[in-house]
Amino acid sequence: MTDDTDIEPIAETALDHAWLAALAAPEDDAVRLRFYARLTEGEVFLLLEREAAGADIAPQVFPLEDGPMVVAFDTEARLVDFTGIAAPYVALSGRALVEMLAAADPPLALGLNLGAAPSARHLPPEVLGWLADALAQRPAEVQADIAEVLAPRGLPEVLLPALDARLARTGGLAAVAYLVGVRFTGGGQGHMLAFIDPAIGAEPALARALGEALTFSGIEAGTLDVGFFAAADPVAALLARIGLRFDLPVPTNAPDRPAPPPGMDPGRPPRLR
Repeated sequence: MTDDTDIEPIAETALDHAWLAALAAPEDDAVRLRFYARLTEGEVFLLLEREAAGADIAPQVFPLEDGPMVVAFDTEARLVDFTGIAAPYVALSGRALVEMLAAADPPLALGLNLGAAPSARHLPPEVLGWLADALAQRPAEVQADIAEVLAPRGLPEVLLPALDARLARTGGLAAVAYLVGVRFTGGGQGHMLAFIDPAIGAEPALARALGEALTFSGIEAGTLDVGFFAAADPVAALLARIGLRFDLPVPTNAPDRPAPPPGMDPGRPPRLR
């Protein structure tokens, strides 16, 4: 017989802390948004019916009275604790899971961290649909000629940590980014996040990262535009001198590293089957 007092509880996670903060401030929309930000930017472990076949995955679906549900956890230990036995699963980004479930037909709910976790939640299809729509928001790309580059002023304080968190996941997509104020030729002014030397085809992913930072900070998309510049562009020197700099992570060179599992490569999302 096992003495339960010898079983160590699973430690609280960042997702738990984000949910507990939301519970403590039920009227604070920004705190609640940070819970969803943590869910989408982190890694989750989705319980499968059988082992994944490449990018094709078959989640374990639980038929409930109010509709089918899949389950996922923010740690492998929680998944094992839920199943009680060895079971197939796949690790994928929270963003990929939300987008996949929101597009499912019929709609699927998500049982998140079911069990004793503080963040245990049942997220119905309408919540997942709202979250997928929020993830799809994109800032406008600067098209007008820039007449003057200014230091950024008056932006909400919550924006900077949100940018840090989202840009930390864009390693290899650009060299550096600068947050600046801008005045445009012909009138008009605003703020811009300027990426220097973006990788080929990386612009949509970088714009998406900025859009997520705005969305989960509770800031309107029109508050900040996005721009892409070559390091040799004359305006790049002004951006470096005046702007607030964000260094994007440099990816580790690992030529023998195996391909990422379904859902971890944004260019190869998982497919339900």
